Amino acid sequence: MAGAYDDERLARAAVRALVAEAELTPRAGAVRDDLTAVRWAAQALQPGFAAMAAAARRNAEPTRELREELGFIGRSTERSMLRATGGVNTHRGSIWSLGLLLASAALQPGAPIAELTATAKRLATLRDRSAPRLPSPGSTVSARYGAAGARGEARAGFPHARRALAALRAGTGRPDVLLSLMSTLQDTGILYAAGPHGLRAVQAGARDILDAGGTTTPDGAAALASLDADLRRGELRPRGSAALLACGIFLDDVASTWPPKQGPAARGRAARDRAVTA
Repeated sequence: MAGAYDDERLARAAVRALVAEAELTPRAGAVRDDLTAVRWAAQALQPGFAAMAAAARRNAEPTRELREELGFIGRSTERSMLRATGGVNTHRGSIWSLGLLLASAALQPGAPIAELTATAKRLATLRDRSAPRLPSPGSTVSARYGAAGARGEARAGFPHARRALAALRAGTGRPDVLLSLMSTLQDTGILYAAGPHGLRAVQAGARDILDAGGTTTPDGAAALASLDADLRRGELRPRGSAALLACGIFLDDVASTWPPKQGPAARGRAARDRAVTA
């Protein structure tokens, strides 16, 4: 049975995913002088992630009550992170996305990834009556351009995170997985800062690198350097794609380290095996 130990394991897995994403290299659009702050911000989220897992385990079902508790914990966790980092807010979208996936993993230990993302989707569609109604950059561009944003991604069952997971399992390097996400995601942060034309330029730049063979080839590395310069010039960071890569890394971690959920037949065979060996 899942317990506090598993809550902490899930929280640590979420933090590991965020740190792995932050340390990823080579990449385009990274701010190289704030890596320490990004790592510190990820570590500051661990108690909140553990609280989310505990809340899910306590509620035992993906109810609106759980959704609202997760929202409350997420907002409190974000404030704690801001205090710990002196106002550096690098993981806001990740708190939402990873929080839903982590809660789903706590609800269904060992469940297949498709079940976890379906449960996260169900939670994301439930209304949080206590959520602030103030517009955010993401909600603003979602309304203006019809972009899905982090909420739309969750309500669709995390298609980009599942795609990242499939690529990771197929052996694709993480820098190229990130570029694959950048090539198709309607990143609301980039939309807000640079509009549709800027987003299309970023997507095209990511595709150019992949078409050149990826980041490990000379042509791909040259294309990466060009995209990196463009992003730095425009002060653009693909945070949405980065957050979904972290989700893919988290799902890969969970799938690799949690034993698969056993059905009744498998549990019956295991019980018989124990009786035979006793």
